[in-house]
Amino acid sequence: MELLDLVAALDAELVDTPSHPSGVLVTGVSHQANWIRPGQAFVAIRGAHFDGHGFISDAIERGAVAVIGEGLPANTICNVPYLIVPDARAALADAATEVAGRPSDRLTVLGVTGTDGKTTTSAIALHLLRTAGHRTGLLSTIGYELPDGVLRQPPAHFTTPEAPQVQQILRDMVNNQATHAVVESSSHALAMDRVRGVSYDIGIWTNLTGEHLDFHGTMEQYFADKAKLVRRARHSVLNVDDQPWFERLVPLAEEDGGTYTSYSAEGGQAGWRATDVQEEPHALTFTVHSPDGSAEATLPMIGRFNVANALAAMAGVAAAGVGLEDLVAALATFPGVAGRMEMVERGAGEPRVIVDFAHTAPSLQKALETVRVTTDGQLWVVIGSAGGQRDPSKRAPLGRVATTYGDHAVFTEEDHRTTPLQDILEEMERGAREAGNANFVSIGDRTEAIRYAVREAGPDDTVVLAGKGPEQTLERGTEFIPWVEIDEARRALAARRGEDV
Repeated sequence: MELLDLVAALDAELVDTPSHPSGVLVTGVSHQANWIRPGQAFVAIRGAHFDGHGFISDAIERGAVAVIGEGLPANTICNVPYLIVPDARAALADAATEVAGRPSDRLTVLGVTGTDGKTTTSAIALHLLRTAGHRTGLLSTIGYELPDGVLRQPPAHFTTPEAPQVQQILRDMVNNQATHAVVESSSHALAMDRVRGVSYDIGIWTNLTGEHLDFHGTMEQYFADKAKLVRRARHSVLNVDDQPWFERLVPLAEEDGGTYTSYSAEGGQAGWRATDVQEEPHALTFTVHSPDGSAEATLPMIGRFNVANALAAMAGVAAAGVGLEDLVAALATFPGVAGRMEMVERGAGEPRVIVDFAHTAPSLQKALETVRVTTDGQLWVVIGSAGGQRDPSKRAPLGRVATTYGDHAVFTEEDHRTTPLQDILEEMERGAREAGNANFVSIGDRTEAIRYAVREAGPDDTVVLAGKGPEQTLERGTEFIPWVEIDEARRALAARRGEDV
């Protein structure tokens, strides 16, 4: 788009510079000088440690045609047009949205936020929409999909997509004839304005519990950041069981003429409810009650908490125009989510092996309690804890939970990075011992740890491989080793059978 049009869209003040803005075309934006390509605008953000204005010359050398910031510092040379805005990070999102042509305006967008269940709810909603015949894209923490259904990953330096990448992915969806999009919207993305330019038609709220407070500071700020989705969505889907937050979200959902519907998996009064929930070894069955009637539903997943995720997804997709009969039929064919209670195919006489992303003490406890319900024999868990700058206080609680809620725990590596692995294992062992538990063994190599648990487990046992989930690398020291946890599980089962692996 033309630079002068961007100036108007941002309501920016244009500073006199040696380069005249007339006729300048802007093809993209970035806040990283080393990512700039010819024709793009550079957004100079003042951060906690660096001021983007110090990289203006680098950006211009790479082809930046304009700079956007909150004010040009004294003695700073800028030989391209400089746009003054009140909030540079917000301007990054707004400029990216404008340059991309406001792609979300051409999509029916379902946003999903919450401490737990975002990825699963997003995946179920995607499946329900596609099964109903809608060409749907996905933007999630596990990657993104265009309507062709191929899971893609952003380039390595975009592991957490910033606003320009979010808008480009939405533009790619539109260019590939998408009509709908499911956007998993984390609290970080909402707080950092990464999804500021997304026009949400439907906002789904799963729940809010105490996590990520290292970033948000307080529960109040965490709530305020996540609630941005509800305030922006035209229609919200809220969890009655998530108190006290539900009561506080209702007035926010109704701001500016917005509407909402509610759901409950725990017997609450809501528009969408589940009753008669039955947990089976490979599926959940329940009766779903909706504003359009009731029906018997089957979800091919384990974990009672997934009933709430299914209700949230169904209520959201219903708001997009899909009927109850089609929703229930599609739910029964849901293929599951990689690394979320993902069951590994097994033969007769072999233990059930489940890959799950649980990597905190509360999520591990929840996972083990869930699996225990449908485990006839012993419950095994293979678990590690991250090193580097990750929170070291999680290690001992993980050891306590693994040995308290599992019958056998195997402590091992999980992205220990530059932290000595033995230090991490000793902390996990300490947590187990302080809880009075000795039902653990430590095996540093994750492959060997998995094979040990699978080999020792009985045919009625369950082995939970926790922590890695769908991740595709294992970090040892400064190395990034290719890693697919479910493939490791399959090889462990093959080794148990005596096959060469």
